[in-house]
Amino acid sequence: MYAILDIETTGGKFNEEGITEIAIYKFDGHKIIDQFISLVNPEKPIQEFVVKLTGINNKMLRNAPKFYEIAKRIIEITSDCVLVAHNTAFDYRILSTEFDRLGYDFNRNTVCTVELSQKLILDQPSYSLGKLTRSLGIPITDRHRASGDALATVQLFKLLLEKDLQKTIIQNSIKYFDRRQQKQKLRTLIDEIPPEQGLFYIHDTEGKVIFLGRGKNIKSEINRLFLKSTKRAIKIQDRAHSITYDKSGNELFMTLKYYLELESLSPKFNFRKKKKLNYSNFNNDDFLIIDKGREVEENAVILIEQNEVFGYGYTNLGYQEDKLDILKAVLTPIEYKDLSKSIIKNYLNRNKVQKIVRLES
Repeated sequence: MYAILDIETTGGKFNEEGITEIAIYKFDGHKIIDQFISLVNPEKPIQEFVVKLTGINNKMLRNAPKFYEIAKRIIEITSDCVLVAHNTAFDYRILSTEFDRLGYDFNRNTVCTVELSQKLILDQPSYSLGKLTRSLGIPITDRHRASGDALATVQLFKLLLEKDLQKTIIQNSIKYFDRRQQKQKLRTLIDEIPPEQGLFYIHDTEGKVIFLGRGKNIKSEINRLFLKSTKRAIKIQDRAHSITYDKSGNELFMTLKYYLELESLSPKFNFRKKKKLNYSNFNNDDFLIIDKGREVEENAVILIEQNEVFGYGYTNLGYQEDKLDILKAVLTPIEYKDLSKSIIKNYLNRNKVQKIVRLES
């Protein structure tokens, strides 16, 4: 679980700022499952430049709750969660300072989307939330207001999870989670897996992926795996501690992601059979493959440039030629070019996709 938040403050001297607005979205890696949004009476005046930036003034906050009145709700919604923010050091410092004033020791593990973006989305002119989301085509409303900025951070974090081929974010989050909560029974975790098409990841107590699976119904596939009595299946069952999953939306993405992640993750209990590669070219040099996404109005997109696979990903953008640069920033570049080309070419020879868009050379 992640608690994705944004905080607006009064401005002022370091560690003397007060909170004027807070938004927290509880996110399970796939969807928002809870939220808390509130103006806050900081009991001190707001700096004039902050009023101009956020539009929040002292009069608006006169009848807003004071921090101690919402503190319990903040503790509840962030319990057993990793805190996520764009520049987490700032938001976490402000929140901890407010709790310190109440005499409460507020401790949460954190993830910063600025740092993650710098590692996973390279060569951006700016990593500020406004400029980064604009370059990625992520819509942002009510800029410099807590709810608008936090919602944009949710979408950015969702993209970062998709781009994190090594599953570093999830694996580290599971380690954090284990330090705060006792091990849950495996059956409870299986019950939380949806009957969706996609991939599933079996993690050990350190969060490491020890088995990668796939299927049209991942819940059924996991159940089948834990009913087997082969030596390998029993070893997986004994070491399994947590299960995470990714919906794929379509068969091509499920197959492509499966083989690419086998290469990048090298799970201990997966058989590694060398895949025969197809080195022949596509029928066109530059085109887009567009297929069904994970959600309504979302597209799964693969970009082919100069007869090589550039990358793949999910987007809500309707395709337009003038959005190709934005699309490239959203897509996850593919390292294993020959492998991905073979998978895509073999799939296209046997199956239909929703749409193929040829690009002008």
